[in-house]
Amino acid sequence: MVMIFSSLRLTADHPLPFQQTAVFERELCKMYHKEKSIQIKNSASALYNNLSVLRIAPRRLTYFTVVHANVVNMVSASWDGLNYSHRQLQSKEPNVATSTSLIMQVAFCVLPSRDLLVVTSQKGIQIYESDGSIMVYWHALDTSDAPTAQAVFARGISAVWDNYICVGVSSGAILVFDVPSKGSNITLSEVLEEHKEPITDIASECSGSQECIADLVSADDGGNLCVWKSGKEFQLLNKIPGFDMSCSSVKLWKGIVVAGYGTGQIHLFEAVTGILHAEVNAHARWIYSLDIAPFSGLLLSAAEDSLVRVWHLTVTPETNSVEVAHLHNECVTDTQICGAKFCDGDGYAFAVTGYDLSEIIRYTQL
Repeated sequence: MVMIFSSLRLTADHPLPFQQTAVFERELCKMYHKEKSIQIKNSASALYNNLSVLRIAPRRLTYFTVVHANVVNMVSASWDGLNYSHRQLQSKEPNVATSTSLIMQVAFCVLPSRDLLVVTSQKGIQIYESDGSIMVYWHALDTSDAPTAQAVFARGISAVWDNYICVGVSSGAILVFDVPSKGSNITLSEVLEEHKEPITDIASECSGSQECIADLVSADDGGNLCVWKSGKEFQLLNKIPGFDMSCSSVKLWKGIVVAGYGTGQIHLFEAVTGILHAEVNAHARWIYSLDIAPFSGLLLSAAEDSLVRVWHLTVTPETNSVEVAHLHNECVTDTQICGAKFCDGDGYAFAVTGYDLSEIIRYTQL
């Protein structure tokens, strides 16, 4: 059975409408099966979006990164599953041999000219070559203005269009870095100060459409969303207010903001207008990760309830409608899931991490 939710607010007080569509089910409802897990050196910390994946097609490799305390566990896996190599990166501090600074997030940033690995911590932002071999840039966080009782950290990472990497910080600011096509001459070009609460996640338009007006969305601990247009000066297009519940993960696809919350709900908004197209009761507990396969419109959601769910999104601009179809469930028994990512742009495979698990669990379509 395929459940289709179309441009509706779906709440506990209103039963979820559904319909069976045989053709749609045959075409899209492809089941996944579990593959051999990838072992990692340390277990995953209980952080939002604690998994990043980069597919290196020319070399038939996939990179995976998972955070454990002040260490990034990085695995390079061949597509045939026969070869693995491991690397560990530690959080850095200027003039300190061994740092105890906790890492908050790690993410691959894919730009047209280069791929980079960005690590954020309580002390600053590190940018590496994609294989983790060379650190090309370090940005220390300014702690001088922070109240004594307030934690300082960076969290929320996204590349946007040709040459920018955006990183959120605990003050609510977003740091915009201008990245050259090669070399280490990375500069802080702008600071966006619209959010008033710590940034939780940042995402760029992933469909590849140049027609989308909005190309960046940011979320904070209060559930507020800011929609941006990138450029030499970033422009705030819209601010979607929260409801005092943290938005832990956010995505942007074909002009639609997909936001996951601590309530276990997924909200779909039109980016430019802020119109709520759908509100889905997706999980019983806090959502920790969302991901979208841009070529197929598959949406992956993962939460503390041990469930990973696969959905399908359909956007029809002519009728200004959005459809959400639930396709598949995977239960990772007795596991607090903290990261989930598709391994390719079609959504043929995905990977999952869980708190205190020293493995990356993989699933592929049958």
